[in-house]
Amino acid sequence: MTDTLKATIQHDLHDSMRQRDQVRSSTLRMVLAAITTEEVSGDTARTLSEDETLKVVAKEAKKRREASTAYTDAGRPELAAKEDAELEVLQGYLPEQLDDAALAEIVDRAIASTGATGMAQMGQVMKVAQGEVAGRADGGAVAAMVKARLGS
Repeated sequence: MTDTLKATIQHDLHDSMRQRDQVRSSTLRMVLAAITTEEVSGDTARTLSEDETLKVVAKEAKKRREASTAYTDAGRPELAAKEDAELEVLQGYLPEQLDDAALAEIVDRAIASTGATGMAQMGQVMKVAQGEVAGRADGGAVAAMVKARLGS
């Protein structure tokens, strides 16, 4: 893949604008704005690596997931549906998410490689596990799995 994720998103934005797909266009504009904001944050402007760009997209997807849940709980299904539609667009740019069995396998390997025996080593296990997960699972899900494994 010679195109960067950012370039792919920009190209897809142009296509969605031509097709007058308002949900896709607004979602892609939003994620490009988040990427640009991340690039100019800090002391000097920089270009994000593929992993950093992926993290921004994953963070935006997480925001949509949480907002959808909040709207559903508040009895606002029309707003939840809008968030779900945006989430669906963003998920097209994320790697396939891990299932519980695959995540458990990664966490077990991380525990074995760090030699962790209890909750005191949770940080070490999380660092190893997050490196291998690389955006394919929510950090909260990884943390919950690590807690469950170290607690038992």
